[in-house]
Amino acid sequence: MAKRYRTAEQETKPNMVASMIKRALRAGIEGDYLLADAWFGSKAILRLCEETNLVAVLRMKKSKLKYRVTDTVDGRQVKQNLDAKALYQHSARKQWQRIAGQKYQAKVVDVEVNLTENKKDPAKWTKVRLLVVRGTTEQEKAQVGKHDWALFLCTDLSMSATDILQLYALRWAIEVYFKEAKQHLGLLKEQSNHYAAYIASIHLSAIRFCLLVMAKQTQEAGSVVQIRHELCGNSQNISFSQQLWPVLTNISSFELNNGQIN
Repeated sequence: MAKRYRTAEQETKPNMVASMIKRALRAGIEGDYLLADAWFGSKAILRLCEETNLVAVLRMKKSKLKYRVTDTVDGRQVKQNLDAKALYQHSARKQWQRIAGQKYQAKVVDVEVNLTENKKDPAKWTKVRLLVVRGTTEQEKAQVGKHDWALFLCTDLSMSATDILQLYALRWAIEVYFKEAKQHLGLLKEQSNHYAAYIASIHLSAIRFCLLVMAKQTQEAGSVVQIRHELCGNSQNISFSQQLWPVLTNISSFELNNGQIN
């Protein structure tokens, strides 16, 4: 526990993710893709994917990270280093393309990213595919706002916009788990700020969720939420009966003491 606490204090989240993934690979857990939300959309994760031969599918922040774009002007190539917002203006705005079968518009842009952190080190440019996505307004009168767009990055330059979005959508199960754990399974709700209590809370919440999944499968429920509602309803009935029982016994005792039996 002390070692884990020291690691949490001293290491950054991307570094801890890198250690976790390398341990999983050494243990024989195989994978082809690394999916992560914008919190982990960083150079460190991209370097990790290069080291482990994983294809990164990441949501990226609209940060100051620079992407090198190559344009052809008068027959010669011109390179520009643009951040996310400048890239949107340069390559996506008013250049949207429809995604077949989806209510989204998108623009695919192949760029380069410098994976070195220290400006004094030689640049290490690697090619990546960016996907700029926004929703459509087919059945709405309001126009899509200029800020209503998202940026995704993929290290496989052959992957289509549809494939990138479908792969990233696999993360939805993780989002459902954390929402369920935080709202209903007591994740980090313990009245303690001790590190050991946090670890215990994380594991206990995971166990509760696994029990719900097992109950869903055995009882053929439609979803984890449905089985949770059913179990909570049963628990409330049991709790009400337990609270009602002392009242009934007290009434019976009072009637017996007064020589009245109904």
